Amino acid sequence: MPHDRTEPPLRCPASASSATTYIESSAGIADGARTGLASLVTGALFLVAMLLTPLATLVPSEAAGPALVVVGALMIRQVRDIDFTDLSVALPAFLTIVLMPFTYSITNGIGAGFVTWVVFRAARGQARQVHPLMWAIAAAFLVYFGINAVKALFGLH
Repeated sequence: MPHDRTEPPLRCPASASSATTYIESSAGIADGARTGLASLVTGALFLVAMLLTPLATLVPSEAAGPALVVVGALMIRQVRDIDFTDLSVALPAFLTIVLMPFTYSITNGIGAGFVTWVVFRAARGQARQVHPLMWAIAAAFLVYFGINAVKALFGLH
């Protein structure tokens, strides 16, 4: 029986998804890092951390579980600020939160949130209020989500 191959997700050279890198950069900007110095410092620290990665193999993967639970608990506190009475806000937030663990991909969750938020804004007649960059990111995520289907349709796998 032939093996059904799926393409691996697009990755940055440091094994971080491009969407994750973008979101982390946005978080830095939101906290006031606008000159680029924070990115240089972060990059330098990542280079130093790469030298220490062999030490990470000494820590069993089971030890990361409790840390991830704590991080998840800290992140879920932000959910209380979401307006779940507005479906155009609630559904993109819900898809972002739910698709990350169910698809094992931060990129898929963030992408679904971006696309549905833009679609809802357009459907409500607020397309002009959506920043052009949001349109571009949503379009890029649509290409990301549809590329494997297009490849399969044309037999390019």
